Amino acid sequence: MAVPERVSDFIAGKNPHQRPSFSLGIEEEYMILDPNDYSLRSHVQLDLLGKGRHLLKEIIKPEMHGSMIEIGTNVCANVAEAREDLTNIRSIVWHLARENNLAVGAASTHPWSRWQDQEIFPDERYHTIVEDHQILARSLLVFGMHIHIGVENRETQIKIMNEIRYFLPYLLALTANSPFWEGEGTGLASFRSKIFERFPRTNLPDFFASYSEYQNYVNLLIQTGCIDNAKKIWWDVRPHPDFPTLEVRICDVPMTVDETIAIAALVQAIVAKLFSLYEQNLSFRVYRRSLMMENKWRAVRYGLDGTMIDFGKQEQVGAPTLIEELLEFVDDVLDELGSRSEVEKVRDIVKNGNGAQRQLLAFARSNNIHDVGKYIADQFTTNLHKDVAPFIGKYMA
Repeated sequence: MAVPERVSDFIAGKNPHQRPSFSLGIEEEYMILDPNDYSLRSHVQLDLLGKGRHLLKEIIKPEMHGSMIEIGTNVCANVAEAREDLTNIRSIVWHLARENNLAVGAASTHPWSRWQDQEIFPDERYHTIVEDHQILARSLLVFGMHIHIGVENRETQIKIMNEIRYFLPYLLALTANSPFWEGEGTGLASFRSKIFERFPRTNLPDFFASYSEYQNYVNLLIQTGCIDNAKKIWWDVRPHPDFPTLEVRICDVPMTVDETIAIAALVQAIVAKLFSLYEQNLSFRVYRRSLMMENKWRAVRYGLDGTMIDFGKQEQVGAPTLIEELLEFVDDVLDELGSRSEVEKVRDIVKNGNGAQRQLLAFARSNNIHDVGKYIADQFTTNLHKDVAPFIGKYMA
């Protein structure tokens, strides 16, 4: 994510009650596809990345597998800016792909392409990851979305991180978009989550009483040679090591820009709501990590089709009902954030289906897995600009 500040540029110990900026930044990973059969196709030999970086500078980056690229928006003051920026970036990526006889898709696993057939991008960083993690790294052919929310005080980051963990399974249920793996239906809505959690230092983090307690944990791992920097802590939510943001990492990547913006707006609203409670000397109850992991599993397995546990009521409740309650929970911060219309679109996801549900429907219509690949590529183009000429200069400046 392109950001103007580094951690050294802000003071971790300043007044924790100072209102965060609640800025947004979005990172997404896209699959590069053959437009004829929609299998994964490497962009390395075509220099698609080089052409993209000529246009988008640091906004487009390689990922470990040569059939994957990562994009990151600029720092956006509000959801409207985030929508404009992400729509422009997705449009430019689509434009570059078409010029190189390629297609693009956004789903968190490819329906049938095998990780064994993918080349590793020639970069020392990725070769180090493969050396450290072996088959776990080479088989990590999954695509995710990360949402950064500007929370400039480190103590506030930790407090909100502790509390937002409760809502992360809801976000995963909404974004679940990886029901297939190597040509097989997995029976899971988010198979990506199970692939990724094979890495160390993943899943929901533990409770931390303070930023110093978190930093002591990081320092111990570095001191003992477990990691060389905090970026190798890959939790579902974390204080970003370099930027003044809280980074939510649990989501599958949504197919369309509309879905991504709805989820980003919801994440921003949750963070703002939790901070508003903090301002009132209130807090959301913190539950045991083991209990919250039960809800994560339900989101992984069933997505929006299942139930999750309402720990306050101590009973199972349908995922759509809990998401509706979440929307009511954040309602009073939406107008100040200017995000009401975007958060309202979360209800469209519940009504029309998340990516996993729609992929399964696409397969059921023809019983042909290749039609799922075509559907993913077609969905990517929803509400994008066919002509990038009017705004592409803005990104080349």
